[in-house]
Amino acid sequence: MNTRSVAPFALAAACALACAACGAPGEPTPPTPPVAAAVSDLSARQLGDAAQLRFTLPAKTISGDKLAEPPAVEVLRGQLRPDGSPDVKSLRIVQTVPGALLLEHAEDDRVVLRDPVTAEETRAHPGAGAAYAVRTRASRKRASANSNIVILKLYPVPQPISSLQANVTETAVELNWEAPSKTSAGDSLPGALTYRVYRGELDPASTEAAATDLAHARWRVRPALLAPAEANSYRDSAFEFGKTYAYFVRSVVSPASEPLESADSALAILTPKDTFPPAVPSGLVAAVLPGPNGAPQVDISWSINAETDLAGYRVYRSEQDGTRGTSLAPELLLTPSVRDTSVLPGHRYWYSVTAVDRAGNESAASPPLVVDVAQPSP
Repeated sequence: MNTRSVAPFALAAACALACAACGAPGEPTPPTPPVAAAVSDLSARQLGDAAQLRFTLPAKTISGDKLAEPPAVEVLRGQLRPDGSPDVKSLRIVQTVPGALLLEHAEDDRVVLRDPVTAEETRAHPGAGAAYAVRTRASRKRASANSNIVILKLYPVPQPISSLQANVTETAVELNWEAPSKTSAGDSLPGALTYRVYRGELDPASTEAAATDLAHARWRVRPALLAPAEANSYRDSAFEFGKTYAYFVRSVVSPASEPLESADSALAILTPKDTFPPAVPSGLVAAVLPGPNGAPQVDISWSINAETDLAGYRVYRSEQDGTRGTSLAPELLLTPSVRDTSVLPGHRYWYSVTAVDRAGNESAASPPLVVDVAQPSP
């Protein structure tokens, strides 16, 4: 055996083993692209001529690491097999939303997206089903696994209500609208309509943006169902003066077991102002009494007003019939009574009372009450 020829190979092998043992670096390994965990709570319902999808956006990767930023969302739509089960192979991307825009579609910590469905499609195939899934993409190289698949049956819906009128009264915001008579495809409605009234509270600074596109509204309270309505009108008596509200109405039909809503009506945006004065005080009575030094005084009282926003009363005194005169006190009276200690014997006075609310609205004056202050006996 030629030991000279074996030695170099043995030395090379020993060096290779030594390098492996000491952990010498090899070729650099590219970083693995992040993959978000799959969405697991996708739900869907029809709202107008669209499928509304709702789900929780994943915050971590499949390895449990926190995502650095919101991933993009891909919406997939597919067909059903003859037995009604989803055909997974038919799922195709119909919408992609960048992660930076998802905040515009957030409601109650969930993402809400809409996939438009043409009125002609539901008209031609009422009750036809569609399969939906979503997946996310934290990097361009690799998407997450598909979410759970949901099946949604789609039906014709009423036309959106084109005009919503709002009128502010002292006790309610009165809404009225014209009932639609056709579906969104122009066909006759399949049955009687009912309605659902929605209300949200806007940041007043975003009123103009909301009127143009509700997606750009800044909400203090997001729109929520206020009440159902059987007729094409509704009185909102739970409003508050000074707040900015956005109202919209949806028509409701029931082509299947579940009620189906139309798209949103035209918006009615308003900030109710309290321009309504309290009721005129009534029951005004007076009595002339002796004061501490024998000087006369007039005690005046009246029935209390029932308004919940009442701030107080003003009492006016005049020495001439037909004129209101001047107020007895610089500040509002908080109770329905007052004592006038500045009257003079032998004079006649006309007293009237007004009520004032917290918005500064003052009622008309009560009918004047005439009080004669007699001269003292000799």
